[in-house]
Amino acid sequence: MLFLFIDIVYRLKLEMSPGKTPAKVAVIDGYIDDPAALGVPPYISPMIRAVAGAARDAGAETEYISIDMLRNGRELPEADVTVLLSGNTVPGKYLRSMPMSLKEIREYAPKMKGLMIIGGSSAYAPEGKLFDFRIHKDLAAAVFDVLSGKEVKERQRTLDEWNRWMLLGADIVTSHQDFPHPLMVEIESYRGCHRYASGGCAFCIEPTKGKPLMRSPEDILAEARKLRELGVRNIRVGGQTCIISYGSEDFESGVPRPVPDKVRQLFEGLRDLGFEHISVDNANPAVIATYPEESREIISILAECCSSGNVLALGLESADPAVGKANNLNSTAEQVLEAIRIINEVGGERGPTGLPKILPGLNIICGLEGETFETYNINREFLEKVRDEGLLVRRINIRQVIASRKEFKVKMNEKRFKKFKEHVREDIDHEMLMRMVPVGTILKDVYMEIHDGSVTFGRQPGSYPLLVGIPYQVELDRSYDVMITDWGYRSVTGITYPFDINSMPMSALSALPGIGKKRAASLALKRPFADFEDLNRAIDDPKVIEGLRGFIEFGPKPE
Repeated sequence: MLFLFIDIVYRLKLEMSPGKTPAKVAVIDGYIDDPAALGVPPYISPMIRAVAGAARDAGAETEYISIDMLRNGRELPEADVTVLLSGNTVPGKYLRSMPMSLKEIREYAPKMKGLMIIGGSSAYAPEGKLFDFRIHKDLAAAVFDVLSGKEVKERQRTLDEWNRWMLLGADIVTSHQDFPHPLMVEIESYRGCHRYASGGCAFCIEPTKGKPLMRSPEDILAEARKLRELGVRNIRVGGQTCIISYGSEDFESGVPRPVPDKVRQLFEGLRDLGFEHISVDNANPAVIATYPEESREIISILAECCSSGNVLALGLESADPAVGKANNLNSTAEQVLEAIRIINEVGGERGPTGLPKILPGLNIICGLEGETFETYNINREFLEKVRDEGLLVRRINIRQVIASRKEFKVKMNEKRFKKFKEHVREDIDHEMLMRMVPVGTILKDVYMEIHDGSVTFGRQPGSYPLLVGIPYQVELDRSYDVMITDWGYRSVTGITYPFDINSMPMSALSALPGIGKKRAASLALKRPFADFEDLNRAIDDPKVIEGLRGFIEFGPKPE
């Protein structure tokens, strides 16, 4: 049971007494992917940093280790207390890592040392019973209470604890395998939802946290300053249900009036700290539509202070009004459409990374109460309207509801769900990508992460980075500028830029527009070339040569 006096646990398990060395705590990052926290590489969640900070605040020593380190052969640390954070309530597709599986928990739990504590959504799984304590609310608060000899209860940290622990646990980022780049460190601005009084959306756990607890700009900037001093280069301000509502103390209306001055203080301060990349996450479209002038000002601040390619994820969930009513959703379809228009208007200009400065993202959830066959048609028609108005949406996330707060009675029709997703990918996403990154667009600083056969995949830093494929192998773990040549449904294809036609391998030559393997062989045999006119020796099609303008350059001929 959780409600135990921890001095008993100390006597039986930790065998600690005054005068002995401090307790050693192994902090295992099994990664989390939750609506208000992202911790799958290249991200590190604020929750795992808070755990380390809480342990240190209680006088313990800590050692951080990630599940990827264990997968690669590292041994579990010796420890008096082992803390595991793991789970994904909004599972997605991951490029080169994924949260710790339940199978891995079963494998590693018997090998863990000392008192064992688990948090994150994995604590709800049957495997959580392998641990001494299963924490469902705030893992960091429980760890602090365990190490302080207090009764362990399901509680949330206080604001003072929160700010203190984020500073004390900041330096574990240097132990992460992705530090310093491409590591993306998430910083929380507040917890909870302004719609808590009405219960919020039926599927979301944020309203259950009670009245929102808001961190001040000064406290957030103190944490960010510490991270920057440690060498952190990329941050995301996440952990909030609506960044537009940051700083608002209207906790009763459910649709708070934004406070642009608070947002400006925070983000101008973050910008001035010199991070290479700053991004954000969620926004409530009802707030944007209800307070368009204040929202325009805040979106302008984000566009000015953050990195381009930024995304404001909007919770549409369903455009069906019957579903909205049955699940107490935060926004109507009309409000979401207006929010999309405003974000496009303010943030649609192309920025230094090659992407628009800030664009909306959309979340759609299937399987909610009140859903019918017609719901899919309503959602499809809404997305087609967005497309046909010429608006841009950076990404559309479609998933099935997860029963985190209640059971949903709707029986999912898997065939209908799959057909809807296919339609969105083929008829909406593809069109959006073509508009967002036309052929010839140069995406800056794409970090290459994996080889898949002859293709290299990478991403720019960001909240929802665009997957970029290069149809030939390049060196991993470094960044390239990439010129776009084609689009998929949720990814784009390009070539490294600049592209020297006199030095690139034949596999790369064949990726050029209009070339292919046969012409690539001819180019490789007949180069070097002095200029486009000289290309006539290898390519007898003027249209193909003209199509290469802007894509290639001519390196010096060997002597």
